[in-house]
Amino acid sequence: MRRGSCHHCGRPLEFEDKVFRKDTCPDCGSDVYCCLNCVNYDESAHNQCRESQAEKVTVKDRRNFCEYFGLREGKTSGSAAQKAAEARRKLDSLFKK
Repeated sequence: MRRGSCHHCGRPLEFEDKVFRKDTCPDCGSDVYCCLNCVNYDESAHNQCRESQAEKVTVKDRRNFCEYFGLREGKTSGSAAQKAAEARRKLDSLFKK
């Protein structure tokens, strides 16, 4: 059983065997087979990937054909919705009177 969470909405995901390229999150419809859900994704690494032989993928939140994809177990570093909400709070705090 593979368990992870959606990079976009944070919903827990479970897959019996492996994640296929066409799989999407049942809540928000985001692609699961993408860099942001991959065990090799690392913002500080070259091309944001720890796998040195992987081809560069420019759009990290869409499905791709990477052969090195592995579903990141547990929670992702933060969903896009959470990051957007945090950025909005920081921006609002700058303009408070």
